[in-house]
Amino acid sequence: MHLLLPVLLALCAALSNGVATVLQRRAALSVPRSDGFRAGLMLDLLRRPVWVAGILAVVAAAVCQALALLTGPLTVVQPLFVLELPFTLIVASLLMRRGLPGVGWVAVTGVVVGLGVALGAASPTGNRTHVALDRWVPALAVCVAVVVVLAVTALRRPEGRARAACLGAATAICYAVTAALMKAAMHILDDEGVVAFFTAWQTYAFAAVGAGALFLLENAMQAGPLVASQPALTLGDATVSLTLGIVLFEEHVRSGWWLLPQLLGVAMIAAGVFMLARIPLTRSVVGPEESARVEAP
Repeated sequence: MHLLLPVLLALCAALSNGVATVLQRRAALSVPRSDGFRAGLMLDLLRRPVWVAGILAVVAAAVCQALALLTGPLTVVQPLFVLELPFTLIVASLLMRRGLPGVGWVAVTGVVVGLGVALGAASPTGNRTHVALDRWVPALAVCVAVVVVLAVTALRRPEGRARAACLGAATAICYAVTAALMKAAMHILDDEGVVAFFTAWQTYAFAAVGAGALFLLENAMQAGPLVASQPALTLGDATVSLTLGIVLFEEHVRSGWWLLPQLLGVAMIAAGVFMLARIPLTRSVVGPEESARVEAP
């Protein structure tokens, strides 16, 4: 029962992110397009109530995620965000009146059941509230190094699946690190107050890493097909978050024969995400329109 609140908050955050994605996508398609950066883009979007609603959904998602990380383990909260893609597609199918195809519902069911099997078998426990600096330094150093390697590897590849997958994986690491830093900052706010929160390095670190994650995400979406970037992003975030929860916050998951159902759950999630990333509705809602890509002569 003690995990009920963070689970509900994490689900609300995933749903809010899904709603935000759909609303912002609809707003973006309703304003004049441009081949480059356009100064008036933000003003055009601000005049669209649907875009403002999308921003409010983003804020709601951030608040719910912060509260979930404050009250629950990282190893429970972040894996639940694999439901963001199913939520996005369900919301999109309702708002756009384009029914989710049968294969989509099969994939959604696979993701949900797989997540339940994996988390049930792992049974994460622990919720450390303070992480010493000597734990942060090596963890952050390794994560930054891997992100740099993935980004450099992506830049050396032409546009396509390999480049998108590398950038998707780099984005996933940044998302997981952002969540870990946010959790630490929220505990500082809860234990020491507002002044300590705004003077803690974790607060500014999670803001900076989060901004970097958004930058990498946009590039991943443009680099190649969604079926390459989305699985790396979805599974990578959950995997790295699980690792950081264990390494930094001393959270625990069951091992031994429990690894078998955990792997089965992960396999079901992976299969479901791959299926969802292939359906046309996914590309039209969370990725660039394929028809919008024009090859240079």
